[in-house]
Order: sequence, then structure tokens, then C-alpha cells
Amino acid sequence: MLLKIILVTLLAIVIFSLFQALFAMLKNDETAPKMSKFLGRRLIFSALVVILLIVLLLTGVITPNPRPY
Repeated sequence: MLLKIILVTLLAIVIFSLFQALFAMLKNDETAPKMSKFLGRRLIFSALVVILLIVLLLTGVITPNPRPY
């Protein structure tokens, strides 16, 4: 259960960073943080989600659906 909460939290942070980048792009303020900062943060959290899923699959903590249809 804790792993699901961690994964959902990381995915929520990814979406939140994406919307922060959108607002930074629309605002176009010179003093505000640049859009690339938020997109870079989104990339890092997305990579963490993928790495965490791969590690959990390899260790056997989670198992893929053997019958996907």
C-alpha cells in the first residue's frame, strides 16, 4: 500500500510540475523561474517513477499482469 502511495505522489508531482511549466510559459515574466526548471523537475520525477517500477518488478515486489486482455 505504501508503494502505491509513493507512486501516486510522484505522478502527482509530475503533473503539478507540468502545469507550473505551462503557467511559466504563459506568464512570460523575466523575474519568474524559467519554464525549463519546471520541465527538468518533471523529467527527474518521471525518471524516478520508471526506475522505481523497474526495481520493484525485478525484485518481485510487484508482478505484471500475466494476461493483459
